[in-house]
Amino acid sequence: MNLDIVIRGVTTTALKDIRIYYKKAPVFIFGLILPTFLFFAFFMGRQLDMRTYYPGFLAMALFFTASSVGPLIIPWEKQAGTFERLLTLPVSISVVVLGDTLAGAGFGLIISTIVFLAGTFITPFAMDLSALLVIPLLFALGNLCFAAMGVLLSSPAGPVPSNIMMLSSLVRFPLIFISGIFIPLAEMTGAARLVTLASPLTYLVDGLNHALGNEGVLPLALDMLVLLLFMICFLMAANYILKRKALKGL
Repeated sequence: MNLDIVIRGVTTTALKDIRIYYKKAPVFIFGLILPTFLFFAFFMGRQLDMRTYYPGFLAMALFFTASSVGPLIIPWEKQAGTFERLLTLPVSISVVVLGDTLAGAGFGLIISTIVFLAGTFITPFAMDLSALLVIPLLFALGNLCFAAMGVLLSSPAGPVPSNIMMLSSLVRFPLIFISGIFIPLAEMTGAARLVTLASPLTYLVDGLNHALGNEGVLPLALDMLVLLLFMICFLMAANYILKRKALKGL
């Protein structure tokens, strides 16, 4: 397929998703309201050092917002009968997956940037020039990775959005609690540390700890590399599942 057609297909799909799905109620509930309540439930009334725990909260906000759009798109379009119509255009399933991922990453980037800017006023961090370069890269990798995960979660879905939202919650909530957000990674040992390292969110939390002046456990380059590898795996898996379902007429 011509590169120009691929780029136009990805951007057109992403813009279509932005116009339609950014305004959906589940995106606001699972992407904004839920992580905010989790933050207040954990921090309010407790004497916790915000400088220590804020990178984890920032990662959690990014994780929820970036992964909240993807699970809606494919089930909603199958329910409306527009998913098959989209594939009759000069786009492939791979282009649709990339477009949906880009739309989810855009939503996550907007909200996580707002949370980050607000946090710098509430809890000033000693950031140097390298941090100002690292944070945008972490935001880009994190948003793309978790947006791709959201698309992967929706890829086995049928035309019932509520079913995939339940599946999404069953996956995302355990990742929150094993990813060094509420218990710092440095305090975990043994089997708990191994389980934590299986979560892609762990590497974003650790990377943000590096960037915001806290003590990171893993090398920063490794955090970024693992996020990139998870993103590639999520995209490939979503593409594979959707192609198999298309061959079966599902």
